[in-house]
Amino acid sequence: MKIDGELTVRAPQAAVYDAVQDARFFASCIDGVQDLTEVDPTHYDAVFETKVAYMKFRFKVSVEVVRKEAPTLMEAKIQGTPLGVVGRITATALTRLSQVGEDTKIEYEIEANITGKLGSLGQPVMKSKAKELEKQFASRLRAKFEQTPSEASS
Repeated sequence: MKIDGELTVRAPQAAVYDAVQDARFFASCIDGVQDLTEVDPTHYDAVFETKVAYMKFRFKVSVEVVRKEAPTLMEAKIQGTPLGVVGRITATALTRLSQVGEDTKIEYEIEANITGKLGSLGQPVMKSKAKELEKQFASRLRAKFEQTPSEASS
């Protein structure tokens, strides 16, 4: 399943790059991320909880940052196993940033493979959930860049 899109943030490209490559900042923009642990500077583990259709899922997720080209590109591999359900999710995420006037355009491509009970829900349901997560992420990311400096440090 391929998911792609773009969003813009009113901030300089270098600042957006620095923020989104910070795992804690990035995770704070995604609803459902819990127990984030940095294994080393390119490997992270977390628990991700979400509801898809009428079912609630918890995943043990591992992320490996496989490529960084500051301030324009990041690539990561994601592997997740649902807790309590047979299945697996693997994905590769490629993110490109570019300066457009005062804004930064973020373009992303995610190639995901989902097996087990979650995979049986089908691509339309999964794409719908991905779009919902994208909107939440974009809204939170924009909000964090719109905070005043004193709000951002609290």
